[in-house]
Amino acid sequence: MESLSKNKIKWIRSLRLKKNRDKEQLFVVEGEKMVQEVLSNWAASVECFCTTEELSNAGFESFHVDERTLKEISALTTPNKYLAVVRKPEFTESSHTFILAIDGIQDPGNMGTILRTADWFKVDKIICSMETVDIFNPKVVQSSMGSIFRIPVEYCDLRTYLAETDLPVYGALLEGENVYSMNLERKGILVMGNEGKGISEEIKSRVQQPVHIPRLGEAESLNVSIATGILLSEFSR
Repeated sequence: MESLSKNKIKWIRSLRLKKNRDKEQLFVVEGEKMVQEVLSNWAASVECFCTTEELSNAGFESFHVDERTLKEISALTTPNKYLAVVRKPEFTESSHTFILAIDGIQDPGNMGTILRTADWFKVDKIICSMETVDIFNPKVVQSSMGSIFRIPVEYCDLRTYLAETDLPVYGALLEGENVYSMNLERKGILVMGNEGKGISEEIKSRVQQPVHIPRLGEAESLNVSIATGILLSEFSR
Protein backbone atom coordinates (compact mmCIF):
# COMPACT_ATOMS: atom_id res chain seq x y z
CA MET A 1 0.00 0.00 0.00
CA GLU A 2 1.19 3.50 -0.84
CA SER A 3 1.17 6.56 1.37
CA LEU A 4 -1.24 9.36 0.51
CA SER A 5 0.41 12.38 -1.15
CA LYS A 6 -0.54 15.98 -0.44
CA ASN A 7 -2.02 16.27 -3.94
CA LYS A 8 -4.15 13.18 -3.36
CA ILE A 9 -5.37 14.60 -0.05
CA LYS A 10 -6.28 17.87 -1.76
CA TRP A 11 -8.08 15.98 -4.54
CA ILE A 12 -10.16 13.88 -2.13
CA ARG A 13 -11.07 16.96 -0.09
CA SER A 14 -12.11 18.78 -3.28
CA LEU A 15 -14.90 16.22 -3.78
CA ARG A 16 -16.78 17.77 -0.86
CA LEU A 17 -17.93 20.39 -3.38
CA LYS A 18 -20.74 19.53 -5.78
CA LYS A 19 -19.08 21.27 -8.73
CA ASN A 20 -16.04 19.02 -8.35
CA ARG A 21 -18.15 15.88 -7.92
CA ASP A 22 -20.02 16.81 -11.11
CA LYS A 23 -16.82 17.53 -13.02
CA GLU A 24 -15.06 14.33 -11.96
CA GLN A 25 -18.21 12.16 -11.83
CA LEU A 26 -16.87 10.87 -8.50
CA PHE A 27 -17.97 10.97 -4.88
CA VAL A 28 -16.73 9.80 -1.49
CA VAL A 29 -18.04 6.88 0.56
CA GLU A 30 -16.95 6.58 4.19
CA GLY A 31 -17.13 4.19 7.11
CA GLU A 32 -16.25 0.53 7.48
CA LYS A 33 -19.75 -0.85 6.79
CA MET A 34 -20.52 1.36 3.80
CA VAL A 35 -17.13 0.91 2.13
CA GLN A 36 -17.17 -2.85 2.74
CA GLU A 37 -20.52 -2.99 0.92
CA VAL A 38 -19.07 -1.04 -1.98
CA LEU A 39 -16.00 -3.31 -2.12
CA SER A 40 -18.23 -6.41 -2.04
CA ASN A 41 -20.84 -5.31 -4.59
CA TRP A 42 -19.47 -2.44 -6.69
CA ALA A 43 -15.68 -2.87 -6.57
CA ALA A 44 -15.39 -2.00 -10.27
CA SER A 45 -16.60 1.53 -9.50
CA VAL A 46 -13.87 2.23 -6.90
CA GLU A 47 -11.31 4.81 -8.01
CA CYS A 48 -9.19 4.65 -4.87
CA PHE A 49 -9.36 3.28 -1.34
CA CYS A 50 -7.91 4.59 1.92
CA THR A 51 -7.72 2.71 5.20
CA THR A 52 -6.04 2.82 8.58
CA GLU A 53 -5.63 -0.97 8.38
CA GLU A 54 -3.00 -3.04 6.59
CA LEU A 55 -4.77 -4.65 3.64
CA SER A 56 -3.54 -6.08 0.35
CA ASN A 57 -4.24 -4.25 -2.90
CA ALA A 58 -7.65 -5.18 -4.32
CA GLY A 59 -7.19 -4.12 -7.95
CA PHE A 60 -7.42 -0.35 -7.51
CA GLU A 61 -5.28 2.36 -5.93
CA SER A 62 -5.02 1.68 -2.21
CA PHE A 63 -3.49 3.89 0.44
CA HIS A 64 -2.57 3.26 4.05
CA VAL A 65 -3.31 6.34 6.18
CA ASP A 66 -2.97 7.18 9.85
CA GLU A 67 -5.83 8.50 11.98
CA ARG A 68 -4.73 12.11 11.49
CA THR A 69 -4.71 11.82 7.70
CA LEU A 70 -8.06 10.01 7.65
CA LYS A 71 -9.56 12.85 9.67
CA GLU A 72 -8.05 15.34 7.23
CA ILE A 73 -9.71 13.76 4.18
CA SER A 74 -12.94 12.77 5.90
CA ALA A 75 -16.15 14.81 5.95
CA LEU A 76 -17.29 12.96 9.08
CA THR A 77 -16.87 14.23 12.64
CA THR A 78 -15.63 10.77 13.66
CA PRO A 79 -14.06 8.92 10.69
CA ASN A 80 -14.19 5.13 10.75
CA LYS A 81 -11.27 3.15 9.22
CA TYR A 82 -12.25 3.25 5.55
CA LEU A 83 -12.77 5.87 2.83
CA ALA A 84 -13.28 5.23 -0.88
CA VAL A 85 -13.54 7.50 -3.90
CA VAL A 86 -16.18 5.97 -6.16
CA ARG A 87 -17.51 6.62 -9.66
CA LYS A 88 -21.13 7.71 -9.79
CA PRO A 89 -23.41 4.77 -10.61
CA GLU A 90 -24.90 4.42 -14.08
CA PHE A 91 -28.25 2.76 -14.69
CA THR A 92 -29.64 1.30 -17.89
CA GLU A 93 -32.80 2.91 -19.20
CA SER A 94 -35.96 0.92 -18.62
CA SER A 95 -39.66 1.52 -18.18
CA HIS A 96 -40.62 3.10 -14.86
CA THR A 97 -44.17 2.92 -13.56
CA PHE A 98 -43.71 3.73 -9.87
CA ILE A 99 -41.72 6.93 -9.39
CA LEU A 100 -40.96 9.17 -6.43
CA ALA A 101 -40.61 12.89 -7.22
CA ILE A 102 -38.74 15.18 -4.82
CA ASP A 103 -39.55 18.90 -4.89
CA GLY A 104 -36.86 20.92 -3.13
CA ILE A 105 -35.91 18.76 -0.15
CA GLN A 106 -32.81 20.34 1.40
CA ASP A 107 -31.80 18.30 4.43
CA PRO A 108 -29.17 15.65 3.54
CA GLY A 109 -30.33 13.32 6.31
CA ASN A 110 -33.90 13.42 5.04
CA MET A 111 -32.76 12.81 1.47
CA GLY A 112 -30.60 9.85 2.44
CA THR A 113 -33.41 8.31 4.46
CA ILE A 114 -35.80 8.80 1.54
CA LEU A 115 -33.36 7.01 -0.78
CA ARG A 116 -33.12 4.12 1.66
CA THR A 117 -36.91 3.99 2.08
CA ALA A 118 -37.50 4.11 -1.68
CA ASP A 119 -35.04 1.24 -2.06
CA TRP A 120 -36.93 -0.76 0.60
CA PHE A 121 -40.24 -0.31 -1.22
CA LYS A 122 -38.60 -0.88 -4.63
CA VAL A 123 -39.44 2.44 -6.23
CA ASP A 124 -38.40 2.30 -9.90
CA LYS A 125 -36.84 5.74 -10.02
CA ILE A 126 -36.49 9.04 -8.14
CA ILE A 127 -36.93 12.35 -9.95
CA CYS A 128 -35.58 15.48 -8.23
CA SER A 129 -36.12 19.16 -8.89
CA MET A 130 -32.95 21.16 -9.49
CA GLU A 131 -33.42 22.79 -6.06
CA THR A 132 -33.13 19.44 -4.26
CA VAL A 133 -29.98 18.60 -2.28
CA ASP A 134 -27.31 16.69 -4.24
CA ILE A 135 -27.62 12.96 -3.56
CA PHE A 136 -23.82 12.67 -3.64
CA ASN A 137 -23.47 15.09 -0.74
CA PRO A 138 -21.41 13.14 1.88
CA LYS A 139 -24.23 13.25 4.44
CA VAL A 140 -26.77 11.95 1.92
CA VAL A 141 -24.41 9.14 0.92
CA GLN A 142 -23.91 8.11 4.55
CA SER A 143 -27.59 8.07 5.47
CA SER A 144 -28.56 6.23 2.26
CA MET A 145 -26.70 3.14 3.56
CA GLY A 146 -25.82 1.91 0.06
CA SER A 147 -29.21 2.57 -1.55
CA ILE A 148 -27.58 5.26 -3.68
CA PHE A 149 -26.13 2.42 -5.80
CA ARG A 150 -29.43 0.62 -6.27
CA ILE A 151 -31.98 3.22 -7.31
CA PRO A 152 -31.78 5.55 -10.34
CA VAL A 153 -31.98 9.27 -9.51
CA GLU A 154 -32.46 12.04 -12.07
CA TYR A 155 -32.38 15.83 -11.63
CA CYS A 156 -34.55 17.76 -14.06
CA ASP A 157 -37.10 20.53 -14.54
CA LEU A 158 -39.73 18.79 -12.43
CA ARG A 159 -42.64 20.90 -13.70
CA THR A 160 -41.88 19.96 -17.33
CA TYR A 161 -41.38 16.31 -16.41
CA LEU A 162 -44.76 16.13 -14.69
CA ALA A 163 -46.45 17.98 -17.55
CA GLU A 164 -45.17 15.43 -20.08
CA THR A 165 -45.75 12.18 -18.18
CA ASP A 166 -48.58 9.78 -18.94
CA LEU A 167 -48.56 8.46 -15.36
CA PRO A 168 -51.03 9.67 -12.73
CA VAL A 169 -49.46 12.27 -10.41
CA TYR A 170 -50.09 12.07 -6.66
CA GLY A 171 -48.91 14.70 -4.21
CA ALA A 172 -48.59 14.88 -0.42
CA LEU A 173 -50.82 17.84 0.46
CA LEU A 174 -52.78 18.86 3.57
CA GLU A 175 -55.92 19.28 1.49
CA GLY A 176 -55.53 15.80 0.01
CA GLU A 177 -57.74 12.74 0.39
CA ASN A 178 -57.19 10.50 3.42
CA VAL A 179 -54.60 8.00 2.17
CA TYR A 180 -56.05 5.22 4.34
CA SER A 181 -59.39 5.35 2.54
CA MET A 182 -57.94 5.28 -0.99
CA ASN A 183 -57.48 2.34 -3.35
CA LEU A 184 -53.93 2.90 -4.55
CA GLU A 185 -51.93 1.05 -7.22
CA ARG A 186 -48.17 0.85 -7.61
CA LYS A 187 -48.43 2.94 -10.73
CA GLY A 188 -47.87 6.66 -10.83
CA ILE A 189 -45.67 9.43 -9.50
CA LEU A 190 -45.73 10.45 -5.85
CA VAL A 191 -44.53 14.03 -5.22
CA MET A 192 -43.01 14.96 -1.85
CA GLY A 193 -42.27 18.60 -1.02
CA ASN A 194 -39.77 20.72 0.87
CA GLU A 195 -39.41 20.26 4.64
CA GLY A 196 -40.86 23.67 5.53
CA LYS A 197 -42.82 24.81 2.48
CA GLY A 198 -44.18 21.56 1.12
CA ILE A 199 -44.83 21.19 -2.60
CA SER A 200 -44.21 24.43 -4.50
CA GLU A 201 -47.14 26.18 -6.18
CA GLU A 202 -45.89 25.48 -9.72
CA ILE A 203 -45.55 21.76 -8.98
CA LYS A 204 -48.81 21.66 -7.02
CA SER A 205 -50.63 22.67 -10.20
CA ARG A 206 -49.43 19.41 -11.79
CA VAL A 207 -50.73 17.17 -8.99
CA GLN A 208 -53.83 15.28 -10.14
CA GLN A 209 -54.57 13.43 -6.92
CA PRO A 210 -53.64 15.07 -3.58
CA VAL A 211 -53.12 12.59 -0.72
CA HIS A 212 -52.98 13.28 3.00
CA ILE A 213 -51.87 11.38 6.12
CA PRO A 214 -54.50 12.25 8.76
CA ARG A 215 -53.25 13.62 12.08
CA LEU A 216 -54.58 11.86 15.17
CA GLY A 217 -52.40 13.56 17.80
CA GLU A 218 -51.15 17.08 18.44
CA ALA A 219 -47.82 17.17 16.56
CA GLU A 220 -47.46 20.26 14.39
CA SER A 221 -46.03 18.42 11.40
CA LEU A 222 -44.62 15.11 10.17
CA ASN A 223 -41.00 14.73 9.05
CA VAL A 224 -40.89 14.41 5.25
CA SER A 225 -38.83 11.21 5.27
CA ILE A 226 -41.29 9.59 7.71
CA ALA A 227 -44.24 10.79 5.61
CA THR A 228 -42.61 9.34 2.50
CA GLY A 229 -42.27 5.97 4.20
CA ILE A 230 -45.93 5.94 5.27
CA LEU A 231 -47.17 6.85 1.80
CA LEU A 232 -44.89 4.37 0.00
CA SER A 233 -46.14 1.69 2.37
CA GLU A 234 -49.74 2.48 1.40
CA PHE A 235 -48.89 2.35 -2.32
CA SER A 236 -47.25 -1.02 -1.73
CA ARG A 237 -50.04 -2.51 0.34
